[in-house]
Amino acid sequence: MSILLKNTNYLDWETLTFQKTDLLVEEGVNGKVLLAGDEILTSTPTETINCENKIVTKSFVVGHHHIYSALSRGMGAPKKKPENFVEILKYIWWTLDKSLDKEMIEASALATAIACAKAGSTFVIDHHASPNAIPGSLEIIAKAFDQVGVSHLLCYEISDRDGLGIADQGLEESEAYLENHQGLIGLHASFTVGNRTLQKAANLMRQYHSGFHIHVAEDTYDEAFTQKEYGKNIMQRLQETGALESSKTILAHCLHLSDEEQKMVRDSKAWVVQNTESNLNNHVGFFNGSNLGDRIMLGTDGMHSNMIRSAQQAFFVGQSFDNIDFVSAYQRFRNAHRYLRENGFKGDGENNLVVLDYKSPTPISNDNFLGHFIFGLQAADIQHVISNGKLIVKDKEVTTVNEQEVLAYSKNQASRLWERMQQ
Repeated sequence: MSILLKNTNYLDWETLTFQKTDLLVEEGVNGKVLLAGDEILTSTPTETINCENKIVTKSFVVGHHHIYSALSRGMGAPKKKPENFVEILKYIWWTLDKSLDKEMIEASALATAIACAKAGSTFVIDHHASPNAIPGSLEIIAKAFDQVGVSHLLCYEISDRDGLGIADQGLEESEAYLENHQGLIGLHASFTVGNRTLQKAANLMRQYHSGFHIHVAEDTYDEAFTQKEYGKNIMQRLQETGALESSKTILAHCLHLSDEEQKMVRDSKAWVVQNTESNLNNHVGFFNGSNLGDRIMLGTDGMHSNMIRSAQQAFFVGQSFDNIDFVSAYQRFRNAHRYLRENGFKGDGENNLVVLDYKSPTPISNDNFLGHFIFGLQAADIQHVISNGKLIVKDKEVTTVNEQEVLAYSKNQASRLWERMQQ
């Protein structure tokens, strides 16, 4: 099975050089992309797409998502107006995640996978929480993403905030999932994970040769609580578990780290994921990657599924708070590929592509593409998406599932969720 992309303006995502060529895209996790040559001339593709005047390039990766928040859009106000970050969690997100059941999780996953696909992302790194519906939750998400055709790296958000029994369920779910899938050990944040649970998570991480996926210093409260409760900072706690020695570890946010902790991040093997718009929405501060090294990638933190938008916002907000330019914004946008490749995770091979119908009023070249990336490109320009060699979006429509049926299902589940949140 293969797809022939004719007359492409092919953009190499690493060198940012354009080439006029035909592409033969092989199906499968290890499928290849062959440029015009004998293999193409002698092949019989299952589908041929004319890409005249279109840009074809590598698809995208969401470095940090929360599918559990997918049904929050348009929901009513919380019972109490939050006055700080912890209250935002307590009265909004922790109220929501405790109200989820298996049907709501499935609807959230399907809706998120569709949104990611249509916005050009064929791989999602997700951080899930559903304290009253933990067993089997990761499998539900995985099946939904597989159904749409989006690859994934999942984890369950282990936390003591709902009691040690719920924390143990999170550990059990993580282990059950890792038995058969690639994944990470999810932790909420230092201030909701005690020493007992942290050590159990670390043992699990070593057993499965995995890494942590944890929120770090998203708000000053995380750092202050950790210092007061444990007599050490967040990074010292993580270092003691061995998590910083794993190149699979993902540290989300990292807004309020001390100079010492920033050096610990730089000297570690862990990756940082930036979530600009979520930080703005929660009024927690502004990301500055100047002293965190070059292992920085971008996520959405569940705000949306549009990685082009995330990259552009990282650049614009960073003009006042970060050392960021066109090149580094694009590097952060693409660094998730590097993270996945270096750690041997499957599903982000070269046969993951987007076809962009980008109608620019100005010339596009090797030298100025990044200017178009920051100031011109939009998710709306994505016409086709190929995931592991399979056409999952054609002419801006998902081909793998019935989107209208999914949306009807998700609206029904959202109504149930909102009603439950008010109880």
